[in-house]
Amino acid sequence: MQSADIRKKFIGFYVAQGHAEIPSAPIMPLNDPSTLFTSSGMQPLVPYLLGQKHPVGNRLVNSQKSFRAQDIEEVGDNRHTTFFEMLGNWSLGDYFKKEQLPWIFTFLTKELQLDPTRLYVSVFEGNGAVPKDTVSIEIWKELFKGVGIDAKVGERIFTYPAKKNWWSRSGEPDNMPPGEPGGPDSEVFFDFGVSLGLHEKSIYKNETCHPNCDCGRFMEIANSVFMQYQKQEDGTLKELSQKNVDFGGGLERMTAAVVDDPDVFTTDLFAPIIDELEAFSGKKYGISLAETQAMRVVADHLKAATFMINEGLFPGNKQQGYVLRRLIRRSVVKIHQLGGTGSKSELGARVYQAVGKIYDGVYFQSQSEEFRALGQVLAEEINRFEKVLKKGMSELSKHETITGTVAFDLLQSFGFPWELTYELALEKGQQVDRDEFQKEFRKHQELSRSAAAGMFKGGLADHSEATTKLHTAHHLLLASLQQLIDPAIKQRGSNITAERLRIDVSFGRKFTPEELKNVEDLVNKKIKENLKVTRVEMPKEAAEKIGAQMEFGTKYPDRVSVYIVGLNEKVEPTSASRNDYFSAEFCGGPHVTFTGTLGHFTIVKEDASSAGVRRLYAKLA
Repeated sequence: MQSADIRKKFIGFYVAQGHAEIPSAPIMPLNDPSTLFTSSGMQPLVPYLLGQKHPVGNRLVNSQKSFRAQDIEEVGDNRHTTFFEMLGNWSLGDYFKKEQLPWIFTFLTKELQLDPTRLYVSVFEGNGAVPKDTVSIEIWKELFKGVGIDAKVGERIFTYPAKKNWWSRSGEPDNMPPGEPGGPDSEVFFDFGVSLGLHEKSIYKNETCHPNCDCGRFMEIANSVFMQYQKQEDGTLKELSQKNVDFGGGLERMTAAVVDDPDVFTTDLFAPIIDELEAFSGKKYGISLAETQAMRVVADHLKAATFMINEGLFPGNKQQGYVLRRLIRRSVVKIHQLGGTGSKSELGARVYQAVGKIYDGVYFQSQSEEFRALGQVLAEEINRFEKVLKKGMSELSKHETITGTVAFDLLQSFGFPWELTYELALEKGQQVDRDEFQKEFRKHQELSRSAAAGMFKGGLADHSEATTKLHTAHHLLLASLQQLIDPAIKQRGSNITAERLRIDVSFGRKFTPEELKNVEDLVNKKIKENLKVTRVEMPKEAAEKIGAQMEFGTKYPDRVSVYIVGLNEKVEPTSASRNDYFSAEFCGGPHVTFTGTLGHFTIVKEDASSAGVRRLYAKLA
């Protein structure tokens, strides 16, 4: 059974249970400045988990493209990746534990034919605020009993604290900010067995092995989150008005379980990439641990980079662009370590095409002109970093002794990675003080973290009044750009905080001061006209027909939410023409009801974001 079969079976299984399939949201969240990347299936659904009605119903299923930057340093073992697909199903105040747990057990044991004797589960052990999840324990006992297994707590069913069996975007309850939803979860683990000796070969060999052991014997393949609480301003947890189910199962890990191989990099989701790396380096995957780890890093990082580039992201020095650059540069370092005499940029191009073929017809059209053209972005960044490496090597040669501080300065000034500095120091017979390097690096991280926290404070996810106003102004700005300058202008991304809005739009040149002043005046004119902002749910085809604007690169469900500004009240929304409104966009909200509440609009700054994309900053006063 291949990964494509598992994806198809999962979607089909939950559709049969009355779920509506929704498309994957972009990896780079739209209108959610609280985070740089979509890291789970639930992230785009937060408003609906908190009670907003979803256009297609209260039972949803999809496969979500996901990226977790915090896992970059973890990549190298047999199961961690930064990019992954999250198979997910959701109940928005509909069914709960007694439906969800039997469904996922049936899917794993019947649809995927996994041996139930190799499945283990965990539940929340409880704390002072939330009781032990005895309901899930009893359900699991009955399910295992149905297949002839006496599931005892501590043998088949395990209880863990919040660190292991509680889920929110911020982790355990103490870390959740006010307004954040979360709840206890129940995980399913697949046992690859004792015969492989994974526990005995690991650093945990002197500890007792159990499902949540990090030795690699057990792999988490499914997680049902019972999202029923919301963090309050006073630090307490309050039950949500609706109890939700948020299920996530990594496609890569499920595939590994189905093929009974604990290494996700040997599955069909990575094998074509590994083949290219073997051909380039002349090395064989799985022989040398160091070389195997290097191949895993390159395979994961360049896959993630391919997805980001195809969503319109370019390598840069800030935010998402910086993460993309870091992924590509870490890959080049690992390719350097692998060896090989060919062109690294040509290897990057081959890996890019291999990723395209793996997901052809699902996320990419790998033979399309557009897909092929974007591959040049990757090749150019690899070539650029090759020059950086030469500069770093030259600077490194000036130092008789390579200290931890020198290593960090090389990283900070030239992008020269620690791994390469360390390797070159060893060639000189020197040891670099890693603790000193880490100390400098942590100082840098702390500064970056503080800056990011300030930047994203009051993001759209919190639905604050200031952010909601700017979100509405964002619609007026896009419509004004199209009306006054070029109707072909399209949005390529946005970032909205309580202090300002930022929008990226497709446009091939710098806007003139006169153009920006005219746009600014038109937005303020529409604010003074106090236009009504109307939210309408309609079929996607109807929204497209009336000319509603879509986010670049986004796939939408068959029924969508559309916000229309200045709609002619005599016209039905679904039969409106472009002359019947000022602005119409596919959007989940929130927005003000009338534009007159926005205040005065000012364009603060305009600059280049990437080739063919301009970035505008604006504020309200």
